[in-house]
Amino acid sequence: MTNDIKRMITILTPCFNEVDNVTELVDAIINIGKKIPDIKMKHLFIDNASTDGTVQKLRTLSDQYDHIQVILNNRNYGHIRSPMHGIFQSEGDAVVVMASDFQDPPELIIEFVNKWIQGHKVVIGIKEGSDESIFFSLIRNFYYNLINRLSNTPLIKNFTGFGLYDREVIETLRSLNDPYPYFRGLISELGFETVKINFRQPKRERGFTKNNFYTLSDMAFLGITNHSKIPLRFATFSGFVISLLSLLVGITYFIYKLMFWDRFELGIAPLVIGIFFFAAVQLFFIGLIGEYIGSIHTQVLRRPLVVEKERINFD
Repeated sequence: MTNDIKRMITILTPCFNEVDNVTELVDAIINIGKKIPDIKMKHLFIDNASTDGTVQKLRTLSDQYDHIQVILNNRNYGHIRSPMHGIFQSEGDAVVVMASDFQDPPELIIEFVNKWIQGHKVVIGIKEGSDESIFFSLIRNFYYNLINRLSNTPLIKNFTGFGLYDREVIETLRSLNDPYPYFRGLISELGFETVKINFRQPKRERGFTKNNFYTLSDMAFLGITNHSKIPLRFATFSGFVISLLSLLVGITYFIYKLMFWDRFELGIAPLVIGIFFFAAVQLFFIGLIGEYIGSIHTQVLRRPLVVEKERINFD
């Protein structure tokens, strides 16, 4: 690589209530930068309206270091919209997206950059293992196996978004103008040649995880509704099969009643069970269809990814 013109990358770190981690992360990234002196680096934090002192810490860091940039959101826009907005605001030839809790190892940035210099547009980290509970590991594996069976585009298993993305990839993502983008799925959908680097995810040492049942289920449903129509077709097919079975049961009951008029009594229990069963099936598929309608509604509204409150250290 020539020393005449330095390539520049931005390290993007979305954060929310990470006061215990941001200073250590900045120091870690500075040390990484010293090991790749031919690459100019900026570090962009996009904060989702933290309430624990993270904003004050970021202000201090941005005063101390010129390469630290900060975007403060008006409110918490969630784990999908805010990171994507940060990607679009990043400067330079590529962006590295990583979490602020050290569960994405900073030292992998060097390997990402080396692969990028070789000409690869997408270089991502893949969790080959983690210190998370066995329960979450089983749920995660079940989800990826399920969605890869449903999706027309196989998603990358154990990919969290941690990786390096070339400017060409970023501009392609921008052109989609998606107001609620499923980033992991889009990387698979776009089809850029991807280099995968395995790593073991360490356990969070400071602070608390922001993932909960709602955020994880939101990501799961978004992945399904954005990349597969099979659940809708399954609903149609299931409705046809259940209707056919109901008709056959009804005909069978009618015939038995004619043949054994005085001795054949159905009773109320099977009727109640049948009513509850069909009601449950209906509610399940109504909810499924509602997820697709909700996704369409979000697309139609075309609201901005975030509304910024303040920018720091932007030219």
